[in-house]
Amino acid sequence: MKALKNCHNISDLRLKAKSKLPAPMFHYIDGGADDEWTMRRNTEAFNDYQLLPNYLNDIEDIDLTTNVLGADLALPFFLAPTGMSRLFHHQKELAACRAANAFDTLYSLSTLSTTGLEDIAAETDGHKMFQIYILKDRELTKEFVQRCKASGYKALCLTVDTMVAGNRERDLVNGMTMPPKITPKSFFSYATSFEWLFHLAMDPNFKLANVAHRVDALGNGAMGLIDYVNSQFDRTVTWEDAAWLAEQWDGPFVIKGLQSPEDAKRAVEIGATAIMISNHGGRQLDTTPAPVDCVAPMRDAIGDKLELIVDGGIRRGTHIIKAIAEGANACSIGRPYLYGLAAGGQAGVERALTLLREEVLRDMALLGVSSVSEINRDHIFRR
Repeated sequence: MKALKNCHNISDLRLKAKSKLPAPMFHYIDGGADDEWTMRRNTEAFNDYQLLPNYLNDIEDIDLTTNVLGADLALPFFLAPTGMSRLFHHQKELAACRAANAFDTLYSLSTLSTTGLEDIAAETDGHKMFQIYILKDRELTKEFVQRCKASGYKALCLTVDTMVAGNRERDLVNGMTMPPKITPKSFFSYATSFEWLFHLAMDPNFKLANVAHRVDALGNGAMGLIDYVNSQFDRTVTWEDAAWLAEQWDGPFVIKGLQSPEDAKRAVEIGATAIMISNHGGRQLDTTPAPVDCVAPMRDAIGDKLELIVDGGIRRGTHIIKAIAEGANACSIGRPYLYGLAAGGQAGVERALTLLREEVLRDMALLGVSSVSEINRDHIFRR
């Protein structure tokens, strides 16, 4: 088993996470929908873009500072919203929040987190965004807005691509449930994950901390994520609801899950300030395009009216640079930091951030640019 210091890239962290997690938990992070074509394509699409360096430039000092979502971040990437971190490590969302703060970047908390939004707000004074799923209990949405304002969150993010759950067959095969449920089929996998199992025994409490006071769907026992989404998420959400939420928030407002130029134009019209170009990590509708392929068409359609954030498939520093060269303002990472979390808690998340930061620094120097703002379409062409 590799120590964190011997994890030299995100792929190494993935393997370490796999060695530490029971199969249902690992494959929940690692899997996608249907044939997982979109999940693979999200990363493979970066291979269609080549970087064109310019030499004989002064690259003594490399500046990664990026202004996005109303915040000055020390990195051109941040932590995307991901649900239920307690499934992967006992330090849960607190570990990721602390790591993001240590690197002066933004942490995004999911509606379906296992730590309350107020607890995350109190943990650090760093940049934070709250991601909303609109549940059938619409009063929760109003409540979230007020709670986020009171807690000092920097931005609000509405995820729109999860009206129903994608067909995540790995979860069905491996028996992934919330909270974790050990069955005869999964017994060996759980029993050999000693550290994970010990911490589950020490603290078996599992709840969706932001919603349990109103919607305690897990109160009657374990259930699959697909069943939870299909029973609790509101399928009637429209652009009018997004416009209402943007108005109520009156701050940096992100719509996550858009991929088409036409939807980007609608986002401008309803008052959004940013789009997270995303297909939910390939976990919803399979055979949709990779986020990096959507950047240029969106940017051409809306100009500079919105910030564009590439969310999906990022495993290398060159991926981040390519996304920015295509017209993105920043990137967000999900699986890379979850692999780190599973591999080693806060230290593992920090290892993931360190690896990507070092790659971006080195790759920008090799590209011949000294600041993120210098990266543009002159530095990239498609094969």
